[in-house]
Amino acid sequence: MTDRSDEEQLDFARSQGRVLFSFNASDFCRIHAELLAQGESHAGIILALQQRYSIGERVRRLLKLIATKTAEEMGDQVEFLSNWS
Repeated sequence: MTDRSDEEQLDFARSQGRVLFSFNASDFCRIHAELLAQGESHAGIILALQQRYSIGERVRRLLKLIATKTAEEMGDQVEFLSNWS
């Protein structure tokens, strides 16, 4: 899926019922807003700034998010790793 557009990436995640993780915050915030405005849904989006955290810190924050929020609570939500210190 590396050569697919952002919309195609999210469509694939939606078809699988999966939360999408991306560093592309601006585009996925826009796509999220567009989907909700159209009455569409998704399983959730997690966003991070690529240069901000080491891989270990990203994993630590992702694990904290996963331990705190259920799959149902992630539905139609955008979460930023910066909120999970």
